[in-house]
Amino acid sequence: MKAKYDVVVVGAGPAGAITAKTAAEGGLDVLMIEKRQEIGDPVRCAEGVAKPQLKKHIEPDERWISAEVKGSRIIAPDGTAVELLEDISGAEVGYVLERKVFDRVLADEAALAGADVRVKTRATGVIIEDGFVKGITATHLGEEFEIRADIVIGADGIESKIGRWAGIDTTLAAYEIASGAQFLVTDIEIDCDRCEFYLGSCVAPAGYLWVFPKGVRSANVGLAISEDIRDSGNRPITLLRKFVEAHYPNGKIIEIVVGGVPVSGPLDRMVANGLILVGDAAHQSDPLTGGGIINAMDAGKIAGEVAVRAIAEDDVSKVRLQEYETIWRAQFGKKLERSLAVKNRFVEMSDKDLNKLVHTVDDIDFSTVDLPGLLVKIIHRNPKMLFSLRKLFM
Repeated sequence: MKAKYDVVVVGAGPAGAITAKTAAEGGLDVLMIEKRQEIGDPVRCAEGVAKPQLKKHIEPDERWISAEVKGSRIIAPDGTAVELLEDISGAEVGYVLERKVFDRVLADEAALAGADVRVKTRATGVIIEDGFVKGITATHLGEEFEIRADIVIGADGIESKIGRWAGIDTTLAAYEIASGAQFLVTDIEIDCDRCEFYLGSCVAPAGYLWVFPKGVRSANVGLAISEDIRDSGNRPITLLRKFVEAHYPNGKIIEIVVGGVPVSGPLDRMVANGLILVGDAAHQSDPLTGGGIINAMDAGKIAGEVAVRAIAEDDVSKVRLQEYETIWRAQFGKKLERSLAVKNRFVEMSDKDLNKLVHTVDDIDFSTVDLPGLLVKIIHRNPKMLFSLRKLFM
């Protein structure tokens, strides 16, 4: 490991790996570090991605695809189900990944592009000189050292410290975090090409529960609720056990993961002198669904390209790196603004309200309407309930 790089990427998830690959392909000298000893493990993700968006970054490979999904079901509190077809524009799920393999493939592609990769290497601080981030301090197997860089990319997830160390306020209030738990359940009867989403206060208050197929007779069964309502009676793992015992009494739980997702909308500021934040570190996950894989990859691509241009111009100031944030907000800011507005309204709804929303779309032909169009129809049919969303969608 060298003492100086053009770019140091902290975190080897999808955001970090795409950033590292893009920067290396642009001719930069890149180091990507990961605090864990294994990239991709543990998985804290439902693992669903949309097909078209994924294919922008990597060709699908059966090595890391657990299931190909043809549609999704939304189940209201009263049991009413609405089925969405796969080809609805903007659908959240098309593939269910095997993240333990997928993340490693992305890291491998970054390495093949020329990036150095170091695992079990933890960032402990940023080096700041004359108001610029100039690199990081880190530890590896008990050894402490400095790594200098023209640009540091913070891709270190919801727990991100890189931004905070550089003076960016990354604080999240409890209501801005979705607290989740997920079981990998096997030996169960499932629909292998459908994802299911359950709504209701008994299942996941102020949140939702998902069942994502992971092959024959296996599924990721998880839920997420707002952190500010989590208490002894509303612990995600307690609610999840209750659901699994009721719906899959003979299922075997072979993996348990817990974690949090930022559902706040993006940070107000994502760059500083010599620094860029990407993925969950920049709070770029979708506030409504919690989905963040594709968002992270999109941000990493932009960040890597901006890093290449900035270093070629010998200007890594906050003003120059602002190009990353400007491009990102132009492409994705409006979508997340809408998702945040829907999420904020959604968490206020009673079970009665949720039942009404599902019932109002019973007669819609989902083969002829895309997702934004569906939202417009829902708002049109529930004007009083969803009045606050009219300006965003109509």
